Amino acid sequence: MDQTALVIAVDGPAASGKGTLSRRLAAHFGLAYLDTGSLYRGLAMLAMDKGLDLSDEQAVALLAPKLDQSVLENPHLRDPGVGEAASKIASLNHVRQALLTYQRNFAGKAPGAVLDGRDIGTVVCPDADVKLFVTASVEERAKRRFKELIANGKQVTLDEIEAEIKRRDARDTSRNTAPLVQSEDAHLLDTTNLDIETAMSAAILLVKQAIDAKK
Repeated sequence: MDQTALVIAVDGPAASGKGTLSRRLAAHFGLAYLDTGSLYRGLAMLAMDKGLDLSDEQAVALLAPKLDQSVLENPHLRDPGVGEAASKIASLNHVRQALLTYQRNFAGKAPGAVLDGRDIGTVVCPDADVKLFVTASVEERAKRRFKELIANGKQVTLDEIEAEIKRRDARDTSRNTAPLVQSEDAHLLDTTNLDIETAMSAAILLVKQAIDAKK
């Protein structure tokens, strides 16, 4: 890893606001940004398109080299079914290993990067300069994802989204490989009652304090 690279790891459950915060943090500090969840969503979408058994980890992992910008920017990446499939393949060791090198190489290039996901601070970048764990209540996260999907023309109900988020939380926190867990040295940011601007101010302050503490 380039010694001049500043790495900010942002973890948290689905629809906690970590993606929006991470993109803004990257812009604020002049860093690259990687939504690692899009890698799993993209891989899941490719596997579904090919009709693969999502439990066949070797077959799914072999699709990793096919991930490119056209896949990662596909509007269907945010569909509930793709998110559900992504959560399933994210528990597969071969899949995680196939994407691990990509993520670490991305983080290691100067001037650095902000990566958001489920295991950035614990597995992907355990030596990150700053670690944030962004969360919110299940109810609030369901409302956010529901509004996002409705705005994009998706036909879903709030109850469906809340049920999906609960299933994803259960899978993400209980899987044997790289479960979702707050790193011991991560700063907790609960956004349940925060608007984006307030959450952003809090995140910037936490990052600056963490950087200053390392000097």
